[in-house]
Amino acid sequence: MTPPDTRALRNAFGSFMTGVTVVTSYDKGGQPIGFTANSFTSVSLDPPMVLVCLANTSQNYDALVSARGFAVNVLAETQIDISNTFARQVDDRFANTNWQKGPHGSPVIADVAAWFDCAMHKTVEAGDHVILIGTVTAFEDTTKPGLGYARGAYMTPSITANALVQGCDLVVSALIERDGEVLLVDDSSGGLALPETTVVDEGTTAAVQKLIETTGLTAQPGFVYSVFEDVRRRRQHISFLCRADAGTPKNGVFVPLTSAALDDVSDPAILTMLERFAAEAAIGSFGIYYGTQNSGEVRPFA
Repeated sequence: MTPPDTRALRNAFGSFMTGVTVVTSYDKGGQPIGFTANSFTSVSLDPPMVLVCLANTSQNYDALVSARGFAVNVLAETQIDISNTFARQVDDRFANTNWQKGPHGSPVIADVAAWFDCAMHKTVEAGDHVILIGTVTAFEDTTKPGLGYARGAYMTPSITANALVQGCDLVVSALIERDGEVLLVDDSSGGLALPETTVVDEGTTAAVQKLIETTGLTAQPGFVYSVFEDVRRRRQHISFLCRADAGTPKNGVFVPLTSAALDDVSDPAILTMLERFAAEAAIGSFGIYYGTQNSGEVRPFA
């Protein structure tokens, strides 16, 4: 089997907050099993490896520690029902779940934000849990925004963005990335800018989806990447990190994340954000900026 592409794998690892995942495998009788987890972590890129933690009291303990592999399914923001199903005691968690075998054989759930099909590398006892370490044999990373969970509640890009801007004049922009490049469009001053639009009544996620449609690309709003108050223009600005599929944009052009290519970005705040994105993309670790157009803080994804 051809090893996964390292650059694409780094993007897949780094594009999601530590969010809601469903870990799947088979029991000794060949029946699919799975559980909801939020302890999925990338371990290594060379070789590509991930880990998940399983409680010693889990009914799936014996099956998983002896399994030949497992899959990590990173749920999309629309899959709260799947998360709830695999977190509860249900006779057949797969009965109403659309899934198929992955390339290595573990169950892969349909329409997730990403999945990683792994061969079991090692199990490590750790207190009241066991750590399952898997070698990634195949994966798929989509543009669907992931589902997060914090302080007893689910988090989605739309919930996060809408909660941040109640009662504010709001502009959203799309930081559309593909293969280490970002989409920039002409602005009214002869420079370059991110695609952006003013939110009126449709909500932030709907607004950025319409914005993406104007580019002619296939992409979906991902996590909020930057939130800042533009004091000079008296507006709130939210930028969504989006991942684009293949295709030629109708408006704008993809440019590499280099200083020379970004020289024509006219807004200093957007230029600073793109420079930060270039640095974070290089190491596959991302944060969210909060502040004004002049100063603020970057908070790492959980």
